[in-house]
Amino acid sequence: MSNKENHGKIMIIGAGGVAAVAAHKCAQVPEVFKEILLASRTLSKCEAIQNDIRKRYGRDIQTAQVDADNVPELVSLIDRFQPDLVLNLALPYQDLHIMDACLAAGVHYVDTANYEPLDEAHFEYSWQWTYQERFKEKGIMAVLGSGFDPGVTNIFTAYASKHLFDEINYLDILDCNAGSHGHVFATNFNPEINIREVTQVVRHWEDGKWVETPAIIDEGSIHFTFDYPVAGAKESYLLYHEELESLVLNIKGLKRARFWMTFSENYLTHLKVLQNVGMTRIDAVNYEGHAVVPIKFLKALLPEPASLGTSYTGKTVIGNIMTGKKDGKTITRYIYNVCDHAEAFKETGTQAIAYTTGVPAMIGAMMVLTGAWQGTGVYNIEQLDPDAFMEALNTHGLPWQVVEHAPLPDKA
Repeated sequence: MSNKENHGKIMIIGAGGVAAVAAHKCAQVPEVFKEILLASRTLSKCEAIQNDIRKRYGRDIQTAQVDADNVPELVSLIDRFQPDLVLNLALPYQDLHIMDACLAAGVHYVDTANYEPLDEAHFEYSWQWTYQERFKEKGIMAVLGSGFDPGVTNIFTAYASKHLFDEINYLDILDCNAGSHGHVFATNFNPEINIREVTQVVRHWEDGKWVETPAIIDEGSIHFTFDYPVAGAKESYLLYHEELESLVLNIKGLKRARFWMTFSENYLTHLKVLQNVGMTRIDAVNYEGHAVVPIKFLKALLPEPASLGTSYTGKTVIGNIMTGKKDGKTITRYIYNVCDHAEAFKETGTQAIAYTTGVPAMIGAMMVLTGAWQGTGVYNIEQLDPDAFMEALNTHGLPWQVVEHAPLPDKA
């Protein structure tokens, strides 16, 4: 950790649903987060969160306007507020700019999603991993992917590796949203990011290499029915997700690692139509003399994800099924969390998708500020000790369970 003493000051960048949750949760722990600054391009969104926190907890947080693409502007704000840590809850396109600003200012960095270039539907950690030596030389820490998936799913794997297994051989991450928001079609987080994520070619890790399969809306996509705790049987689709990239490097002994997510027929049908007519394109098209990016226009038409909580019912169920060796025997364990949309809204004014990301974001920041996690350089979350984080999940609204389970089949 940096030589400078922590004073409990956190700067949160972003003002969407996840940032709202993280700001609420930080405000609930004043002994760790003594001063909070919420900064975004849209000051009015920050002020709405500020007012909600004041009403709920009688606590004042600070707000500021900042363009997260403007490194000098970010550095100037960091220099004025002097935070101990910057929590990046802006768009993934902005990760590198915010990391650059943290480097310039000598401040710890935490995020929830890896970098994506604006002009390509492709995400991987390689861009952020190149910051390793620079963060080391500066004596500061960057913690990548402290959301739920990635984030808690990585911590579940690290915890299982430390306490439940001698070696994990098969990892399946299963993400189920069994909630209903009452809209014909909507995305639970930023539509651009969501649609780019689910329309790409699928990859999973098997026998030492990446195996590609069709996207979830294409012919030949891989899916199966899984009986989720509380939520029941749901169709679950093989999807590529960023935590697989770091887990296959950092969890020794993995022979296969897969990620599954539930999608309704209604969602898939709308997505297919939108893709077929070109509304998911990320390149600009000329419309009446103006350059218009279809997916950005679509985003403007869809419901704001942060607004979905008002009518959201049902639950999310996210966790890991892991098979491996313990004391020479093959065992399987399922670690999972159940989160209720209505309860999340009651506490923070957001739905469970934002809640399950915002709570771990706060916990990751807490781990660094309290010194539970120390180091210099760039870390994926499974490289750090999971125990204090796992305890904090139970304390701060995302309790987990470990149960015995049958292994998932090779060809689900």
